[in-house]
Amino acid sequence: MEMFFDIGPLWGWSLAFVVAICAGLVKGVVGFAMPTVLIAGLSTMMPPDLALAGLILPTLATNLWQALRQGIGAALASVARFRVFLLAGGAVMVLAAQAVPRLPPAAMFLFIGPLITAYALSTLMGRGLRLSPEGGLRGEAGMGALAGLFGGLSGIWGPPTVAMLMARGTEKREQMRVQGVIYGLGAVLLLVSHLGSGVLRTETLPLSLGLVPPALLGIGLGFWLQDKFDQETFRKVTLWVLLIAGINLIRRGVLML
Repeated sequence: MEMFFDIGPLWGWSLAFVVAICAGLVKGVVGFAMPTVLIAGLSTMMPPDLALAGLILPTLATNLWQALRQGIGAALASVARFRVFLLAGGAVMVLAAQAVPRLPPAAMFLFIGPLITAYALSTLMGRGLRLSPEGGLRGEAGMGALAGLFGGLSGIWGPPTVAMLMARGTEKREQMRVQGVIYGLGAVLLLVSHLGSGVLRTETLPLSLGLVPPALLGIGLGFWLQDKFDQETFRKVTLWVLLIAGINLIRRGVLML
């Protein structure tokens, strides 16, 4: 259990809980960015592999709540509606992952970051991409493939997913639900992968379990705030978070050069 105590004294645990609450709060409001907030905050006080282990179970638990908030029937209906996106994204992600060893680490961050930043800025200015809410299967498959490409190469598929949902004018409850389903499936894969890799093991499991309650508290507060937003307020808040995420991806890419 030695690594369980590597986080430090009580103030270290308090800070980790605050990070988890903040990450859950952001996710509850806009539906994404929780792993980004967790890994950024936890990495300031512990090794990156321990921070990665810490975010696995909170991410899985919060996505499960987000996906099933309106019931399993609504979640399955959302899966059926966005099946083209999911299938295209999953297929491309598996293929893209094979190319990871051949690419410089900064490449995908410096590719996806400017695209997401440009999308968020243009949409905030009223000139964003628009897809048909009920059709546009080619566009949906293309966005799914793009998200899968980014996910396979960099582990980041949230921003393209949000961009596609917003471009289709998805109602906020369904947007939140679909994100929960997509990221929840990814969180299951993450759990299985890192049980195999050894990142999540006996020594690191208590940290991940310990961060679940504050993460659930945060997402509960976020849901409460988001329920008070109308569709337009939700859209603008999401775009601002997406803009920050895009800029952060550019920053990460530049630092890797």
